[in-house]
Amino acid sequence: MSADGIERAVEQTLSRLRRIDSRPGPSLPETAAQAAPRTLADLYRDHRTRLVRLAILLVDEPGTAEDVVQEAFTGLHRNWSGLRDESAALGYLRTAVVNGSRSVLRRRRTARDYVPPHQVNARSAESLAMLSAEHQAVVDALATLPPRQREVLVLRYYGGLSEAEIADATGISRGTVKSTASRALDAVARAMAGRATRR
Repeated sequence: MSADGIERAVEQTLSRLRRIDSRPGPSLPETAAQAAPRTLADLYRDHRTRLVRLAILLVDEPGTAEDVVQEAFTGLHRNWSGLRDESAALGYLRTAVVNGSRSVLRRRRTARDYVPPHQVNARSAESLAMLSAEHQAVVDALATLPPRQREVLVLRYYGGLSEAEIADATGISRGTVKSTASRALDAVARAMAGRATRR
């Protein structure tokens, strides 16, 4: 598969997950939504599912992902009075989820120094059922990436963020975002090619 084909496969897979997770729920009429200020409960209702999926894609464990997102919302609640606006709140949550996921991965690495590593593959049954074999191959390949590469691809193609937004969420420069994405796509291509030859 060509580099363009791999990028398209990653984008299609993560975009499909984003659409699954963005199913609309009940909403207020347009004028009522514009008149009422957004609350923490509104942000939780509107963004929790996507933030949990973001965390699952980063830490590959639903229970841990739920904990990471819950901690992000708890931190937002503590800092609610100091926020500039609603978009700052969503940026805060994304950054908190990325940082919380990094902490989880660091703790896992430390634990693996003392305990033999084991494979954990605990994605939800709904997610597995809704992905084709090709999409599942992409998700499996993403799981093999180093954390930073996985973060960049997930934030780009699942989160739909720009390079600047990814740089803000991860604390790296835009140039590093771009080069990391390129290396990550190459690694996904190698992982998928390796999987195809093992069949």
